[in-house]
Amino acid sequence: MNNWETVSFENAPLEIIDGDRGVNYPKQSDFMASGYCLFLNAGNVTEIGFDFSDCSFISEAKDNKLRKGKLARHDIVLTTRGTVGNLAYYDDRIPFENIRLNSGMVIIRPDKESIFPRYLYFLLKSSIFSEQVSAFTTGSAQPQLPIRDIKRIEFFLPPLPEQRAIAGILGALDDKIELNRRMNRTLESMARAVFRELMKEERGKETTVGEVVTVVGGSTPSTTNPAFWDGGNIHWATPKDLAPLQSPFLLETNSWITELGLQEISSGLLPVGTVLLSSRAPIGYLAITQIPVAINQGFIAIKCNEEVPNYFILNWLKENMEEIIGRANGTTFLEISKSNFRPMKINVPSPEKMNMFVETVQPLYQKIVANLKESRTLASLRDSLLPKLMRGEVRVK
Repeated sequence: MNNWETVSFENAPLEIIDGDRGVNYPKQSDFMASGYCLFLNAGNVTEIGFDFSDCSFISEAKDNKLRKGKLARHDIVLTTRGTVGNLAYYDDRIPFENIRLNSGMVIIRPDKESIFPRYLYFLLKSSIFSEQVSAFTTGSAQPQLPIRDIKRIEFFLPPLPEQRAIAGILGALDDKIELNRRMNRTLESMARAVFRELMKEERGKETTVGEVVTVVGGSTPSTTNPAFWDGGNIHWATPKDLAPLQSPFLLETNSWITELGLQEISSGLLPVGTVLLSSRAPIGYLAITQIPVAINQGFIAIKCNEEVPNYFILNWLKENMEEIIGRANGTTFLEISKSNFRPMKINVPSPEKMNMFVETVQPLYQKIVANLKESRTLASLRDSLLPKLMRGEVRVK
């Protein structure tokens, strides 16, 4: 590593650009559902990059009044307030030509003569950067990372050809993961189209959800009792496990409980194939479990059967989400209770039609699961290589 320079963000060949916080900063009345310039909100920059499912735009006239904070291609966006450390890379695949920051983000713009942009993006995703971000982040109620502290972060800067080689290796893994993600979205859309066609052709038997499937909820074992948690090997899910999913299958959880902890949850261990619906904060995350799992109180869990299989229920939930949310109540946050969910009307197709539906969509969902598993393997390889490449412990030509 004798030809690698150690630099800080203050003296590295890059810019850190804040958003415009002056008198022309957009008011709520300036935002539109579509328009000239995408104005990023906190939900648009996630743990896995950009998410454009909920976008706000400003007019060209408003955009022209703002001085700072407009993205150029190959800029990197870093969140610096609230949720600190989320990253997104504005490469050529992003479909918006005009994008501006909100006040809780910064742009990191490399000098391309000295820093290869995608190398910098992977550097920012590495533990070299994230560990220093954690050390410099301040505030408990509203965490924040000021620019003055970003400038203190240090990293290794190899020669430009080696930067390109490192980015090439990591980028190939990332590109395959992204290809799988896009393929899964297409497969999911195909399955949903099959479901809609089924429901258009087949009126079916009208009944209620609670009469045809088993609906249960979960709970949280006492967090102060280590006997419920320490050394646990039973998957225990919260809605946060579903939040980052790009496909409707749960393969892993972030928490585990012990057998004693499981005894504290009345619904017990739910079998593979259970459909999970997040029932509060927010309502609407969905997944079919690929692992036996226990759940916390933030879910409605639906155990299906041959008459009403999980692929059918998954799509039925998507199509009826507006009504589900409409049945929710609560003062602190909206929640759909099991007692309000069970009476929902549902039309169940004939066994013949249901079998045809399952036979059609099952290969699509099986391919989705296979893609997810492959992506997990690729992500694990990428994540193990990333710090080693960034520290020069593994060298590439």
